[in-house]
Amino acid sequence: MSDAEDTESEDSDTDGGMGNVNKMIMRPPGHSGKAKKGHICFDASFETGNLGRVDLISEFEYDLFIRPDTCNPRVRFWFNFTVDNVKADQRVIFNIINISKSANLFRDGMTPLVKSSSRSKWQRIPRDQVFYYKSAQHQNHYVLSFAFCFDSEEDVYQFSLSYPYSYSRYLAHLDNLCTRLTCTRRETLATSIQKRKIELITITSNLEDGQDRSRRVVVILARVHPGESPTSFVCQGLMDFLVSGHPIAQALRSYVVFKIVPMLNPDGVFLGNYRSTVTGADLNRSWNKVSEWLHPALVAIKPMLKSLDKNSRAPLDFVLDLHAHVNATGIFVYGNTYDDVYRYERHIVLPKLLAQHAEDYEISNTMYNQDPNRAGTARRYLCSMLKEHVNCYSIEVSMYGYNKKTTPGIFPYTEEGYYRLGRNLARVFLEYYKLMGIIPVGLPNQPSTKRTRQYRPRYRDHRQTRPKTSRKPAPIHFASIHEYFEEDAEVTTNGGYRSMSGTRMSQLKTGTGSGTGVGGCRNRSYRFRSPGAPLDRVQPLSRHPTEPRLTIIDFNQLTRGSLELATSRNRAKVARKFDKTNR
Repeated sequence: MSDAEDTESEDSDTDGGMGNVNKMIMRPPGHSGKAKKGHICFDASFETGNLGRVDLISEFEYDLFIRPDTCNPRVRFWFNFTVDNVKADQRVIFNIINISKSANLFRDGMTPLVKSSSRSKWQRIPRDQVFYYKSAQHQNHYVLSFAFCFDSEEDVYQFSLSYPYSYSRYLAHLDNLCTRLTCTRRETLATSIQKRKIELITITSNLEDGQDRSRRVVVILARVHPGESPTSFVCQGLMDFLVSGHPIAQALRSYVVFKIVPMLNPDGVFLGNYRSTVTGADLNRSWNKVSEWLHPALVAIKPMLKSLDKNSRAPLDFVLDLHAHVNATGIFVYGNTYDDVYRYERHIVLPKLLAQHAEDYEISNTMYNQDPNRAGTARRYLCSMLKEHVNCYSIEVSMYGYNKKTTPGIFPYTEEGYYRLGRNLARVFLEYYKLMGIIPVGLPNQPSTKRTRQYRPRYRDHRQTRPKTSRKPAPIHFASIHEYFEEDAEVTTNGGYRSMSGTRMSQLKTGTGSGTGVGGCRNRSYRFRSPGAPLDRVQPLSRHPTEPRLTIIDFNQLTRGSLELATSRNRAKVARKFDKTNR
C-alpha cells in the first residue's frame, strides 16, 4: 500500500510530470504523520525519468509499474527513477511487473544500472541479485526483480535501464563542440511539437585557397527512439573524434562532409518515453506517411536529403540510422536487398569493413531484407527515394554488451565502450573511401618528428654504436585510434555498494515465489573490460617475450669469465650435434 491509496500528505504527491511519480513516500500500513528514515521516497519527475506507480507489498518488497509512452500505452520498457530517505543497511526487493517487451536481454544476464549522489559512476547490479521470470501472481507476465542494499542514509540512489542521455546533455555537448571549432557548423533544422531544437551538425574542413576538390557526403541520424540512449553515446564518440586532431579525422574532414542529426526525437527523450514521440508516433515507422504536424523532424530531413542527392558536386553516399537493440548483443547492421546484383555487392561493403575493424561486431545478427512490414523505416524508404548509389543502413548496437571471439560470456558495454563504437565508424569510413579511391592510400600520414631539410646536419655519422636487434623501437600504428581519448577500461558491477548477505534476506517471505537467491555475494568483485581495450593498446615487449630460436648472449650482463664459459658451452653443443649427424 502507498500514500496514494491511504492518505495524502504535503511531502507525498502521486501526480508526477506526464504520469511519473513525484516524491512518493511509501509508509507502512497504519503509519501516519511525518515520514521516518526507511520510508522510501520514489521520484521520477525529472528529465528522462520514468516510473508510473509504486505498490508496497511488504516491509522489504515493492512492485514498480513503468509509465507507458505518452499516447501509446502498449509500449513500456524504459525506466529511470531515484530513491532516497533510506536507512543504512536497508534491504529491499524491487519488482518491475509491466514490461511490455518480454523477449529481451534480461534473459541473457542484463541487469539494471545504479548510481548514487556520492558515487556518480553508473554500475551494474550483480547478476546473482537480478531475476527475470514468469510470475503466477502477476497473471503469468514476465517480472524483473532485483535485490539491493542501501548503505548510506545521505545518498540519493538512481536506477535505470541503460545509461541515460538527456536533452540538456545533448545541448551542452553541442555548445561545447561548436563554439570553439572552425570545422563545425550548427544550425537548427526544425523544432519539435513541444518547441525543442532539432539540430543539424556539419563537420568538414574548409577548403584552402586554390584547392578544387569534390567531397562526399555522409548523413547520420540518431536517437529516433528516445529510450535507445546508447545511440547518443555512439554519435557523440563519432563527433568528438571527427573534430579532433587525429590524422584519420583530418583526412576524413578533407574529403568527406558529415551531416549529423544527433537527436531526432527530443520530446520523447525529455519525457522518458521508450519509442514514441509526445503524440505516440513511432518515427521509424512513419517515413512513408509523414505528417507536417506529427513529424516535424522527418518533414525537415526529407527535403534536405533530396537536396543533397541532387548535388553532383558533393554526392551523397550514405545515410546511417543509429539504433539500440534490446534483444541482441554486439553491433550489427540491418541493410536492404536489391535485384541488381552489383548494387547489392556495393551495399555489403561497409558492413564487411565494420566487421573487420570492430571486435564486437556480430555477423550472425546482420540481416538484409525487403520486409514490407518495415516499409516505413528509414533504411527501407530512403533507399527507394534516393539514387541507386546511396546506401542506407540501420546500425544496431546492443543495450547490454558484446561477445568476444576468444572468451566466453557477454561483456557489458560502458559509456566509453559506446564512444569506441563511434570512433570505429570513423575508421570504417576512412577504409571505405580509401578502397573507393576517394582518399589517397597514403593518408593519413604518420606525424613526423624529423626536422625539415634546412635544419638537418650536413654530415652524418653512419657508424652504428650497436647492432640492430629486437630492441629496435616498434613503429606507432594509428589503428589504435582510441589512444587519443581518455577512457576507463574497467567497470565494476557492484562498485562500492554493499553486497547482499543471505543471513537476514533468506528469512524474508516475499510474494515472488520461493528462493530469492540474494545471498552469498559479500565482498565479491565484478569486473568487465571495455570493448577492444586489450586489443587496441600496444603491449610492452616484456609482457610477451619472444622465445628465441637461436642462442643469444646479452653482453650487458656478462661478468669476468662468463663469455668464455658461454662460448665453450655453445662449442660443446655444436660439436655433439655434429658428431651425431656424422655417425
